[in-house]
Amino acid sequence: MAKKQDATSVEEIKIDAKIPAGPLAEKWSNYKAHQKLVNPANKRKLDIIVVGTGLAGASAAASLAEMGFNVLNFCIQDSPRRAHSIAAQGGINAAKNYQNDGDSVYRLFYDTIKGGVYRAREANVYRLAEVSNSIIDQCVAQGVPFAREYGGLLDNRSFGGAQVSRTFYARGQTGQQLLLGAYSALSRQIGKGSVKLYARHEMLDVVVIDGRARGIIARNLVTGKIERFFAHAVVVGTGGYGNTFFLSTNAMGSNGSAAVQMYKKGAYFANPAYAQIHPTCIPVHGEYQSKLTLMSESLRNDGRIWVPKKKEDAEAIRAGKLKPTDLKEEDRDYYLERRYPAFGNLVPRDVASRAAKERCDAGFGVGNTGLAVYLDFSSAIERLGENVIRARYGNLFQMYEKIVDDNPYKTPMMIYPAIHYTMGGVWVDYELQTSVKGLFCIGEANFSDHGANRLGASALMQGLADGYFVLPYTIQNYLADQIQVPRMSTDLPEFKEAEKGINDRIEKIMKIQGDRSVDSIHRELGLVMWDFVGMGRNKAGLEHALERIQEIRKTFWTKVYVPGQSADMNIELEKALRVADFIEIGELMARDALMREESCGGHFREEYQTPEGEALRNDEEFSFASCWKFNGEGEEPTLLKEPLEYEFIKRQQRNYKA
Repeated sequence: MAKKQDATSVEEIKIDAKIPAGPLAEKWSNYKAHQKLVNPANKRKLDIIVVGTGLAGASAAASLAEMGFNVLNFCIQDSPRRAHSIAAQGGINAAKNYQNDGDSVYRLFYDTIKGGVYRAREANVYRLAEVSNSIIDQCVAQGVPFAREYGGLLDNRSFGGAQVSRTFYARGQTGQQLLLGAYSALSRQIGKGSVKLYARHEMLDVVVIDGRARGIIARNLVTGKIERFFAHAVVVGTGGYGNTFFLSTNAMGSNGSAAVQMYKKGAYFANPAYAQIHPTCIPVHGEYQSKLTLMSESLRNDGRIWVPKKKEDAEAIRAGKLKPTDLKEEDRDYYLERRYPAFGNLVPRDVASRAAKERCDAGFGVGNTGLAVYLDFSSAIERLGENVIRARYGNLFQMYEKIVDDNPYKTPMMIYPAIHYTMGGVWVDYELQTSVKGLFCIGEANFSDHGANRLGASALMQGLADGYFVLPYTIQNYLADQIQVPRMSTDLPEFKEAEKGINDRIEKIMKIQGDRSVDSIHRELGLVMWDFVGMGRNKAGLEHALERIQEIRKTFWTKVYVPGQSADMNIELEKALRVADFIEIGELMARDALMREESCGGHFREEYQTPEGEALRNDEEFSFASCWKFNGEGEEPTLLKEPLEYEFIKRQQRNYKA
C-alpha cells in the first residue's frame, strides 16, 4: 500500500528525449544520415526480443528479421493474427493528398498536435506524419485491399479532427487487413527461421543486467512453465491499458502488465491519466456484460448525432411510448452540428464524448438507461441510396443488428461513449527507447505521439510507423556498440532472481484461496475508475478513487480466489496476475489526474472548464509529459517532468466551432 503524502514528490531530473537538432522537417532525415549502423554479418550475432504481435509488434519483428537480426517474438494468443489490432475498424491516416483538398505532411502534423491538445512531443509527431505515406505504400505492396475510386486511385474518407479526407480504409475491417499484411511479412520470416515465434507465452518480467535490458521471463500459458530468454535488446509492443476500467472496447485478454513490469524495472510511466473515451460505442445493456463493442468513427462521416429537443420526448422514448422515427426533424437536436458548426459530427473524440455525456446528464438521453444518443443515417440514405451506405459500412451495420437486434438502415443506431484507447504509457525518447537502456517500447504501449487525445485512424498509423519505419533505424543506434557483448547464459543471478520473484508472486496469489473471484474484483475496480477517473473528474472524486483503490488492492491480496494449479493451464491465474497490475495502473491514473489541475483531451477536470463547458488548459503550469518513477513496493512514485517546448507551431485554444 502506497504511503499517503500531502503532495506529490517531484524530482528535478533532466529527462533527455534525444531530439535531433535542426529544422523540424529535417530532424528525421538528419538522424538517419548520422545514426550508427550494424553491418550485415554482425546482425546475425545479435538477438532481439519483440513482445507482442499486433500492428506494432508484428511489423517490428518482421522488419528486424528482414534486416538480418535474430528475433524472438512472443504473443499471448495462439496465433499472431489474433492480436487485438485486428478489431480496428475505420481506417489509417496518411498525407497522400489524393483528394487534392489541401492535405500535406505539415497539415497532418498540425492536426495531430492540435487534436492532442498540444501535449505531444513536436519532433515525434512530425516524424509520424512524415513516414505516413510510406506506410500506405508498404501496405499496398503487401496486398492490403484498400478501397479504391472508380479510376483506380485509393479512396479516402474523413475522420474526426480534420477538414481533409486522409483516412485510407478497407470497409470497416481496416485493422484486420493491415494485420494480415504484417502477419504475412512476419510469417515469411518465421518460415525462413529468422523469427522464432513463442505463441501462448506471456512476458512476466524484464531482466536487467548492469542497467541494460537483457531478456525476459515468460510463462508458457499452456503448461504453466516459467521460462527464461536472453536478448541484446527487448522491444515491447503489447497495447494499452484500457481494460483497467473492466468494461472497454478492448478484447478481454488485452492488458497493461508488460508496461507495469517495465515500470517496476526502472522505465518511467508517462501521462497515465490520458485515456480516450470513444464516442461511438454500443451502450452498456446489462450488469453481467464483459466488454463493450466499438462502432467505427467512420460512421460519423454519414451519420448524424442527435437527441430529442424536449425532455418529455426523451422520457417517452425511454418509456417505450415513442420511437425515434416518430420525431419530426424540428424536434431533433443535432447538438454537435449546433455547437461546432465548422466540424459538426466530426469533432475529435474527446469533444464528441463530453458533449454526449452533457446531453444525457441533462436528461435528454435515450434508450432504457438514458445513457445513449442517436446516430442516424436516414439523411445519408435519402441522399446517396441504401446501396452506397451498405457498400461503405455494411459489415458494421450487420454487427450492430446482431448485437442490438435493430435494423440501423431503418432505425437510428444508439451509441454512448466508452473507454477505448490510452494515450499514456511507457515513456520513450525520440529513439523509442525507455529510460532503461536496451528496452524499447512501441505502439500503444508507449506514451505515443498523440498527446492528450488521439485522432481517429492515427493508432494504426503510429503502430506501423514505429514497427516498419522508425524502430528499425533507431534500434541500430543502440545495437551498434553491443556487437562485442556475447550471448549471456540465462543461469545468471539476474535471471534467477527475476524468476524467483515471479514464482513468489504466483505462490502468494495461489495461497490466498479467498471468496472473491478475479472478475468481481476487476469489475469493482472498473466501476471506481469509470465513476471517478472517467469522462468527468474532480479533486474530491479522485481522492476518493485513490482511497478505494487501496481498499481494492487489500481485498485482492487477502480475498481473491484462484482455483487449479499454477504449473498448468490456468486462465484464472492469468487474469489474477493482470488484475493485480491493473490495480497499480488505476492508482497511477488517479494520481496523475489529481496532479494535473487542468482539462485537456482525455483528461477533463470539472473544476477547469470554460463557461461554455469546454476544456480549460493551463499551458503555463502543465505543458509537460508527466513521467512517474517507481520507488519500490509500498512507496509513493516520484513525478518527473519532460517539458514540451514548441519551436515550430504556436499553441492555441482548440476551436472546432469556426
